[in-house]
Amino acid sequence: MIKKLLGIVLLSTVLVTAGFAQTKKADFVTFINQKHTWVDSVFNTLTPKQRIAQLFLVRAHTNLGQKYIDSVQRVIEREQLGGLVVFQGGPVRHANMFNKYQKASKVPLLITFDGEWGLGMRMPDSTISFPYQMTLGAIQNNNIIYEMGRQVARDFQRIGMHFNFAPVVDINNNPKNPVINFRSFGDDKLKVTAKAKAYMDGMVQGGILASLKHFPGHGDTDVDSHHDLPQLKFDRKRLDSLEIYPFRQLIQAGAPSVMVAHMNIPALDATPNMPSSISKKVVTDLLRNELGFKGLTVTDAMDMKGVKKFFPNGEADVMAIEAGHDLLEVSENSGRAIDLIQKAIASGRIKQADIDARVKKVLAAKLWVGLDKRQNVNTRNLIQDLNTPSAQSLVQRMADAAITLVKSERGLKRFDVRRGTAVVSVGIDKAQDFEKGLALQLTQHDQYYVKGNETEEQLEELIKAARGHRQIVLVVHDNRSRPRSELDFNDATKHFIDRLAGRRTVTVMFTNPYALNSVDVMRSSSILLGYQNDFFMQKAALKVLLKQIKPEGRLPVTISKDLKNGDGI
Repeated sequence: MIKKLLGIVLLSTVLVTAGFAQTKKADFVTFINQKHTWVDSVFNTLTPKQRIAQLFLVRAHTNLGQKYIDSVQRVIEREQLGGLVVFQGGPVRHANMFNKYQKASKVPLLITFDGEWGLGMRMPDSTISFPYQMTLGAIQNNNIIYEMGRQVARDFQRIGMHFNFAPVVDINNNPKNPVINFRSFGDDKLKVTAKAKAYMDGMVQGGILASLKHFPGHGDTDVDSHHDLPQLKFDRKRLDSLEIYPFRQLIQAGAPSVMVAHMNIPALDATPNMPSSISKKVVTDLLRNELGFKGLTVTDAMDMKGVKKFFPNGEADVMAIEAGHDLLEVSENSGRAIDLIQKAIASGRIKQADIDARVKKVLAAKLWVGLDKRQNVNTRNLIQDLNTPSAQSLVQRMADAAITLVKSERGLKRFDVRRGTAVVSVGIDKAQDFEKGLALQLTQHDQYYVKGNETEEQLEELIKAARGHRQIVLVVHDNRSRPRSELDFNDATKHFIDRLAGRRTVTVMFTNPYALNSVDVMRSSSILLGYQNDFFMQKAALKVLLKQIKPEGRLPVTISKDLKNGDGI
């Protein structure tokens, strides 16, 4: 009888464990608002100061030298902070740092990362970069974005991280936005929401946390909150119908976390110079109470000028807690902030019960990602594991799905590799992947390079030389690390591009889509848009030109009256 009962208990345990494994990934918000034995046991070991410290995430790098790594470890040991925000460095160095820091921490650290396009956002030389969200906005099948989310989750878990500050759900309806722009899925709220959900679901169901950002919407600003405090002057009706829309929908769909931006929005809080990130009216009244969000709230980085400019010396940190946040990202001085929050509790400005409830939510989040079981990151084959053939294939499939034909199939159909061809590449001074691949296919061609600072006289000679060929491939590269809305060429070069774009010309642009407003290439026989100047987009464009794939992407933003969101051939 005893054996039978024991068998039933063991079977029940297995079933409960299996059920938890199957359901916990979709149930994060419910999970962190429940009571857990492990959470209570850890909470009870913490001093009042250590409880406050669980709400802080400290900056971590491995590209700034060993002294910096050691200085952060001393902060972790002294203050027992809740987690890290990881920046630049290398995968193996990062993994070793995580192992070292986890060993130094009384409570396992929640390790967070800005990985909007995967680990490559901070480690581009040794890990995979997926396409930018603007490029993903061109993809018509959102299942592939879900696949990306799952792969990002695998990569995070392999390197020992738990929380990705993505997706960006800002609707980029301001082409001159200096901080969101190519980081947005586009300017259509329905498409942005659907694509963000696919990415979010992929990550969460893959076992890591995702965070919607930047609440309540940073898409229509012309100021970068890293450098100043942007202001949104729209009324509440506009904010509800546009900026807040994706957040509302995705909160209902189970979003684990929301990051709140540093913006001044008088329609939500009329206090002069009040950043939304530290406004109780925004964080508690709107996000928590009105939208019903019960997941984790996190501030944007607290060392940004958008928040510290008007509330210096740690006051912004106190106000962030007072506003209702669970996690503060990158305080200027976490030790000072913890002391100030302790004083605010003692004075009655902040309730101890509120702090305790948030600490337990953070600990429950750590339990959800498996931090109740401490494990070192194994660095053996780490770089290979973060660069698998299947992940690399996924990147190329995404690029192939995004490449967009914005004008006419005529030039593509007519293009013949046996015909004498002028390949004119603007923005570079030597062959990149597109030029190298095309050269292998062409029977006879001449390659010309235009850096973008040439004189009219130099370009006039080049025009004559290019026009001496039966067909022209005009390739425009934005070779900057981030694609901008304006091409960084002199007027002579822009005029040269306009003149070369004619009936014999197939134009290929590896640029921000808004850059189509910088030049007039609409006279080209065909125009291919590659969104960014990475090898995978260059390979996708080459495959289209060689008739190996058909372009299926569609514009994620409206560029002009002739090129609107959803256009493509």
